[in-house]
Amino acid sequence: MGNEANKSAELDLQAIIKKAESQTNFPDVPLDEFPIPTYEEWKQACIELLKGAPFEKKMFTKTYEGITFEPMYFHDATEPIQPKQSYPGAGDFLRGATANGYVNAPWGIAQACDETFPDENNELLKHEIEKGSTIYNVKLDCATKKAKDARDCKKPGCGGVSLTTLGDVETLLSGLKLDEYPLYVYAGESSAPILALIIAAAQKNGYDVSKLRGFVGANPIAELAANGKLNQPLEKLYDEMAAAAKWAVKNAPELKTVFVNSDVFSNGGANDVQELAYSLSAAVTYLRAMLERGLTIDEAAEQIQFGVSVGANFFMQIAKLRAIRPIWAEVVKAFGGSEKVQHIHLTARPASFFKTVYDPYVNLLRGTTQLFSAVVGGLESYENAPFDEPIRKGDEFSRRIARNMQIILQEEFGLMQPIDPAGGSWAVETLTKQIKEKIWAEFQLVEGKGGIVAALREGYPQDEIAKILDARFKAIASRRDRIVGNNMYPNMLEERLDPRPEDFAENKKARTAAIEEFLKGVNAKDALAKVDAKNFATVIDAAAAGATVAEIRAALGTGESETVKTIEAHRWSEKFEALRETTEKFKADRGDNVKIFLANMGPIPQHKARADFTTGFLQVGAFEVLGNNGFKSVDDAAAAAKESGADAVVICSTDDTYPEIVPALAPKLHEVLPNATVYLAGTAPAELVETYKNAGIDDYINIRSNCYQTLTAMQKKKGMIA
Repeated sequence: MGNEANKSAELDLQAIIKKAESQTNFPDVPLDEFPIPTYEEWKQACIELLKGAPFEKKMFTKTYEGITFEPMYFHDATEPIQPKQSYPGAGDFLRGATANGYVNAPWGIAQACDETFPDENNELLKHEIEKGSTIYNVKLDCATKKAKDARDCKKPGCGGVSLTTLGDVETLLSGLKLDEYPLYVYAGESSAPILALIIAAAQKNGYDVSKLRGFVGANPIAELAANGKLNQPLEKLYDEMAAAAKWAVKNAPELKTVFVNSDVFSNGGANDVQELAYSLSAAVTYLRAMLERGLTIDEAAEQIQFGVSVGANFFMQIAKLRAIRPIWAEVVKAFGGSEKVQHIHLTARPASFFKTVYDPYVNLLRGTTQLFSAVVGGLESYENAPFDEPIRKGDEFSRRIARNMQIILQEEFGLMQPIDPAGGSWAVETLTKQIKEKIWAEFQLVEGKGGIVAALREGYPQDEIAKILDARFKAIASRRDRIVGNNMYPNMLEERLDPRPEDFAENKKARTAAIEEFLKGVNAKDALAKVDAKNFATVIDAAAAGATVAEIRAALGTGESETVKTIEAHRWSEKFEALRETTEKFKADRGDNVKIFLANMGPIPQHKARADFTTGFLQVGAFEVLGNNGFKSVDDAAAAAKESGADAVVICSTDDTYPEIVPALAPKLHEVLPNATVYLAGTAPAELVETYKNAGIDDYINIRSNCYQTLTAMQKKKGMIA
């Protein structure tokens, strides 16, 4: 946005539309040689291939959004919803914010830079631009986002760069081409302290601040939801938001000061409907706050940048990114905003919720599909997180891979050419319509409660997200949802990545020395005394005088805000990771493990399928699985089981042979291993359940088993957990 070539293309929009409307007569292509099956014929063919499995259960996929993916989408059913009169860059912006997509202005590559020290992060920012990034994306550490002095925090550098003084920010920005590349900074609950330091540093170093682009944005509602409370009551933070916005409108019109990022909802486990509905409600709350404080709707709408998390369901991500554009356009239009400001400013990143610690290189594959769906869905910029994000800060390798994914899509895959590539797709258009309607309904429900803040006070979003999180964890526990390398297909030879823990004590020592050196001779008391939360120029003056980020925060005001129930951050694999870590720690401390003996009965073809399934099932917990090539008799199997000293035994064979094997083998296993649990691989027909139970079968391992509960029970019996 703001690109001259892009603006020129917008001026030609009407000509493009007229040309498209004149080219509607396409030649008929005869397809007589291909018979067109009816839906019933197609369905019958599917039923035959399913070999008795229910069509409705196997061919329809329910999602956490309450939308059901159909097995096939048809022209007749989707013809009424085709966007025939909708064009990219026009109308409700369903098909894209610009007329030419990425042709003249590719999406921005916003690789995050999070080194602890300002000088190191400055070098990283320059390096990223040199290697292909097109945005300076600065990640602040937790203390800086809370406007705390690094000298007073326990973990300087946790999560990003530590900035306390004007000198820190000068170092961070030194040599950056801020007139050429946008700057992205998420500032936490208020943008005022860090934005003032950035402006003061830029002015001191001769930058033309009117040319600043990107955002230094706040999202106090997200911080309230994540932390349960704020440093200031929301109304005072809205004052700061409006003051910063007014200054930006007048002095840096292409710099935004509000960043409505959806991470707090996504990381809590929210579905896509909840994530966007609650984010939209937050954005509307900010619009109202800024309007009440003197901004026009056009000014307020242009101050808002949206950040969306891209999840694991490929087609749903495309649909939700297409859906949010017309919803936001309708919202801004309802406030009286001009067509110019009705298009959404949208950046995205992969949802941290779907990243894993074990088998982390699979995150590369997850990240690739997330990036691809985001680009197809349409956005202005994308931050592709390194694959090792849940373990440590990225390094040269992981950042390079993340960055190059985007460059490959632009340079080699040609994704800058198609405009709204999903437009007209029967499936995607249907999903877009469905999720748009659900987002709008949930948004209206929250607005009916008085908006997102009132809903958070009530606990409504927290409870609704918790329901989805619980449903996700249940599906993961039973492996209906599969996480490669975690609850499915674990890599037993995996060597864990070095977490490279930071020495926060050393960080604090170094940061303290740098801060105190800068503050020698600095006296910002007079400037701080004049700080007015409703006059952002006074905040810049205090920053220019040398006030620290914490001093600026104190001058603006601090105080306990209301408290709400938090939305805690999670990852989908966390329970299985904790389970496996428990086993690994027990092995390291005790030199022991849960041992499971496979009583494989008969020749290899007879037991292999269930033995392989059982092995994979048990290795999820990093247990020791004792396999073999099978036993000819129950006595041989019982003798081998006794010698193994196993904690559990799983009988593996076929349904046809179980009626003979189980009554003979199970009692012998309990006799030779009195403390062992005896499992049967597979299921028992109803008429044999009691027989198998009486014989000594304690439980079953099959595709319907709750893997997490089964493995946790084994750990508990072994003494790994209380």
